[in-house]
Amino acid sequence: MLGLELSFIWAGIIAFAVLVYVILDGFDLGVGLLFPLTKDEKERNVMMNSISPIWDGNETWLVLGGGGLFAVFPLAYAVVMPALYMPIILMLLGLVFRGVAFEYRWRTERWKPLWDMGFFGGSIVASMCQGIALGALVQGIEIENRAYAGGWWDWLTPFSLLTGVAVTVGYAMLGATWLNMKLEGRIQRHMRRLAWPFAAATLIFMGLVSLWTPFQDPEYFRRWFAYPTAIFSFLVPGLVLLAAYGLLHGLRRQADVLPFLCALSLFVLGFVGLGISFYPHIVPPALTIEDAAAPDSSLAFALVGTLVLLPMILGYTAYAYWVFRGKVDPEEGYH
Repeated sequence: MLGLELSFIWAGIIAFAVLVYVILDGFDLGVGLLFPLTKDEKERNVMMNSISPIWDGNETWLVLGGGGLFAVFPLAYAVVMPALYMPIILMLLGLVFRGVAFEYRWRTERWKPLWDMGFFGGSIVASMCQGIALGALVQGIEIENRAYAGGWWDWLTPFSLLTGVAVTVGYAMLGATWLNMKLEGRIQRHMRRLAWPFAAATLIFMGLVSLWTPFQDPEYFRRWFAYPTAIFSFLVPGLVLLAAYGLLHGLRRQADVLPFLCALSLFVLGFVGLGISFYPHIVPPALTIEDAAAPDSSLAFALVGTLVLLPMILGYTAYAYWVFRGKVDPEEGYH
């Protein structure tokens, strides 16, 4: 019983780390996605200044989620990695190249346009690959004798491509609402205008993915349309509509904070919907949280360190956002 409880506690911790990564790194990836839509270099500079104090800290949560999966759910890690090698490697390369471009564009004038393209390229590759990996996981991974039994290209399907585009568009929406909140003047008005089409596209893609997901596996269909989980089939879409109304209303009223909070809420609700579909599996359709967990002693040992580390990461993250709260001064920034 203790091992069962520990495995579900750890599943919650990893799910929390992944969610925090998605909503935090999502908006700074979105900033990179919006680079080609800017009007001049001054706009791009102030956009980067808005994320320069916090972008690398956001990626801490990816390390925590991936490292936690390896430490406490080694079987899940051993199955997921061979199934998703290509999108995961491309995602990491995109994040690396994006980080290099972030640093180098401030050190040169002649090659700044090249690094701007690199920043955009790394952002779109990382975003697309995260969405594709998510779609491949949702559609199910073939497992035989506790090992991956599928092919090299099983991750590449129409559904995974749809989720890749959906996540990318959603990140662009997050980026636009973040910049609307952090900037002022001409560029704020520009980003507020961009937020409208990205918000509408995100809602459309969320609807398409939600309608397609129950048909990926009979268990998903049963969970969404059978009592008691069917309650969430009505509750979650209702909350999505409420968040969508807050987002569009905030943009129409030219609010600063409300659109960003509502955009984050859409991602949280989408994550909750996935959780309802997955539970109690960690790798659908066959590998449950309990089956994939490490021995009880390993779970308990790792949990002790995590209970010390997690509040430190949360504290650092909250402090960084508090210190750099408010509007960005266009005359100051990263150098």
